[in-house]
Amino acid sequence: MFDPDAAVEFLIKRFGRNRWTAIVLGSGLSAAVGGIGDPVALPYADIPGMVCGGVEGHPQRLVAGVLAGVPVLCFCGRAHYYEGHSMDAVTLPVRLAAGLGATRIILTNSSGSLRVEIKPGSFLVIRDHLHLMGENPLRGVVGFTPMTGAYDADLRNLALVRAKELGMEVTDGVYIGVSGPSYETAAEAEAYRRLGGDVIGMSTTPEAIVARSLGLKVLGLSAVTNYAAREGEDHDTVLARAE
Repeated sequence: MFDPDAAVEFLIKRFGRNRWTAIVLGSGLSAAVGGIGDPVALPYADIPGMVCGGVEGHPQRLVAGVLAGVPVLCFCGRAHYYEGHSMDAVTLPVRLAAGLGATRIILTNSSGSLRVEIKPGSFLVIRDHLHLMGENPLRGVVGFTPMTGAYDADLRNLALVRAKELGMEVTDGVYIGVSGPSYETAAEAEAYRRLGGDVIGMSTTPEAIVARSLGLKVLGLSAVTNYAAREGEDHDTVLARAE
């Protein structure tokens, strides 16, 4: 497993330790950093051991600052397992956040809906997940991590209430994480729906597993950009709807 200590020490010298709330922004969602006050940005390429993903819609930089009075570490973009990166590389932002003192992490993504009632343009607050990527990011770690209640109920309820106050179309549900990069077939989408999935994507579940193992409270937010297994849907469509 990659040792993140050098990267943690590097970032402590830059940003210091704090009770940060970490945020990982998914495809097309990095415009959210515009609300951060006193921002200090650092390209991923400058962080020791940090892998830069190559997918459009992921700016690949870390922004530290204050959002609504809360100190935040905002990871703008992520490396994906389907790009050929290891699980260690994919989950490094979570380990860095924990090393810098973060107590909570917000994992965001763009997803495809598996249910007709969950419409593109709406949001899903993740209640639970199915990790179907074929590799666990904790493989090789001694000990076992319980995953019951992996997504913090208090944070989830707060997000649901606040989103409804803002007039957003939102629900909670189960996120299915698959390895990609191919989109699901119609048969796969039906199978995932029968397994209890509500939306599907290619990230987030490895990060949630590692965050849970490190004692971080996790909030998962999914921007629903398309219906799964519909013809004509591609990454450009996902980005346009997420933005």
